[in-house]
Amino acid sequence: MTSTSRDITVPEEEREREAQGEWGGKTQGVGNYADVNGIKLYYEVQGTGHPLILLHGGLGAISMFGPNLPALAQGRQVIAVDLQGHGRTADIDRPISAELMAGDIAALIKHLKLDRPDVMGYSMGGGVAMFLAVRHPELVRKVVLVSTYLKRTSVYPELLAQQAQVGPEMAEAMKQTPMYQLYASIAPRVEDWPRLLGKMGAMMKEDFDYSKELSSIKAPTMIVAGDAELFPPSHAVEMFELLGGGKRDGGWDGAGISNARLAILPGVTHYAMGLAPALAPTVARFLDEPAPKGQ
Repeated sequence: MTSTSRDITVPEEEREREAQGEWGGKTQGVGNYADVNGIKLYYEVQGTGHPLILLHGGLGAISMFGPNLPALAQGRQVIAVDLQGHGRTADIDRPISAELMAGDIAALIKHLKLDRPDVMGYSMGGGVAMFLAVRHPELVRKVVLVSTYLKRTSVYPELLAQQAQVGPEMAEAMKQTPMYQLYASIAPRVEDWPRLLGKMGAMMKEDFDYSKELSSIKAPTMIVAGDAELFPPSHAVEMFELLGGGKRDGGWDGAGISNARLAILPGVTHYAMGLAPALAPTVARFLDEPAPKGQ
């Protein structure tokens, strides 16, 4: 991978393309491309204040956060990124994996000269945020993992069966989905849709358990999940406990509260989380808390 980095102006005709479908809509950020880590990474900047890197979920894009994006930009600078092969970022010749994409985000942070931004990731983006905090702890202040799971076995069996079917052979059938509507409206190479499904399918078929990685994170970290996720709420609790939460009474003065936070949003599914009205205020409260001494 190249170590050089530079910004590339977004062409006028590309800026005019609006994301379509249920996960689409016009965003208010200023878009740019950063040539970092061997990938031409699209990102948008919105708001002012302490920086927050915002990472979308699989087969999504920046716009899938809907009104939560400008809400998060109240009082902070949101840098929302389209990850490898998603949204306005074209695919490159490598697998799609959370760990590899964490390297892209680390390079972007250095390229933009950000001072220890917070990082928030949804689903696949949560995996990227986790690996960023694990592999590059010096770059991150706080971490928010939204609808993210640590183990493949934590997902309900019927959902694992559906994930196993994702691949290039599903490309035509999936053209009726909101994911394709979004992808087709803004992707630089729409013909890469089967290739994207192939890489995403390969990633979802891999067995994994990142418990050790999560438990190594020292930065204050919030776990956010819906109570109707593709995994049981107990898995979110397990993640919270791995971070040191839920071990003792917080005390009258709060002195016993750990660096970890847990939020279970009622009546929220995995697929509706990005647009959930409770998401931004829940996360903002955590981000606005003073960092513990030494952080």
